Amino acid sequence: MLAMNHYVKNRYFLFCVGCVVVIALLQGLFLELVERVPTFSPLLFPTLTIFLLVFHLFIACFMTMKYWCDRKRLYLIAIALAFAGSAMLMVGTLSSFPAWLDLYQFNVVNYNDAMIFFMFRHLLMAVLIILSALLYTIRDYPLSRTVHISIVTSAFIFTVSMVALAWFCSSHSSLLLLDLVDNETRQFMVLWSQAINILLIVLWIVTLATLMFITRVRNLFWVGGNFLCVCYIVTLTMLLAGGHAEDIAWYRARLFETVATLLIIFVLLYDVFRLYRDSHLKYQQSYKNSIRDPLTRLYNRSYFYESLNQALSIAKTNRPVSVIVSDLDRFKRINDNYGHLQGDKVLQFVANLMMDSVRPQDIAARIGGEEFVLMLANTSSEEAYKVAERMRLNLSSFDKASSEGQLPEPITISMGVFTATSSGITAEECVESADKAMYEAKETGRNRVVVFK
Repeated sequence: MLAMNHYVKNRYFLFCVGCVVVIALLQGLFLELVERVPTFSPLLFPTLTIFLLVFHLFIACFMTMKYWCDRKRLYLIAIALAFAGSAMLMVGTLSSFPAWLDLYQFNVVNYNDAMIFFMFRHLLMAVLIILSALLYTIRDYPLSRTVHISIVTSAFIFTVSMVALAWFCSSHSSLLLLDLVDNETRQFMVLWSQAINILLIVLWIVTLATLMFITRVRNLFWVGGNFLCVCYIVTLTMLLAGGHAEDIAWYRARLFETVATLLIIFVLLYDVFRLYRDSHLKYQQSYKNSIRDPLTRLYNRSYFYESLNQALSIAKTNRPVSVIVSDLDRFKRINDNYGHLQGDKVLQFVANLMMDSVRPQDIAARIGGEEFVLMLANTSSEEAYKVAERMRLNLSSFDKASSEGQLPEPITISMGVFTATSSGITAEECVESADKAMYEAKETGRNRVVVFK
């Protein structure tokens, strides 16, 4: 338990250090930009908003796809709605800047509407991110279909309601009007600078604390979520220090948020890459297991026949394919006298001996209880006989001591060789011919190699 707590504390420490470093780099980037560009174009803010809108739509689609792949991760739909709702509210923000559509209307900007959509965007995202953290705590609990649909529907209704409320509180409707910015002087109103801005900072601090406590910054996905909260706390603090809508803090906050969101996208893309890499490794491992015999780790029957058919399709006189079928002599006696566990050790010993006796391009497989088969590409009958004879002599030379206890007594093997010199023969016919030669070896005294004629 102490080790786990120490590990969690280290993650918190590394996360905090990382946030400080990234924030310092972004601040340095902005200061460098200010020195090079002393005055900002009126198009800068809406342009950054467009980039941010696209980024948020990307994250919303990304989260929706992850949720679609695993419906148990209900918390993802709350995050998806948070970014989708944020994108919709940024459309409202853009409607307050006609300059991004008409270059001759630079002075026709409704900063009050922009701040209203900005406020509701933060309220929407903070609440839904807190909801996602709470849903994360019940990710392993089975939820009924009714409860699942109810949670998704409630989150969707909340998102739509916040977007609609933001619209009604702006100049697009006369029902609920909020004054956050004086459009004439572009000064922040008291309601924003002394109430709403501070409340939003507190709300994001609560969101960050909730997220860190629940997720414990356990992976890159939640590192991105926690970093997002830190970014919003910093951007709102920047606006709190600013005095009016065209203050440098206004542009710095939006530039900071845009770059920070881009960094979050990179984190999410890396998370996708990591999941793909892990899945690919698992697939490779699964494929290897599917073509291997679980006891001896030799290839199994199906893979051997598939490989043999491919080799036979290009077999020629100058490109022969040899097959060696082998069977342990009196193996049943090993199981009866020493038990099946000892019998398994014998099979594993013989399998290792075979793998050490052939080339990397050759195929060694187990096709029966104590029956093994080899495929030697570009190998003549004489060369195949030499390989088989060498393996037979090596095996018969081992006893209990030299095999380190894997062989309870000396073991012998009978082997049959067949060589194909044309493509007009099937894999089954090759194995059958080598099998006949192996049985001939059994009938003529065992512990020998016979070439099919």
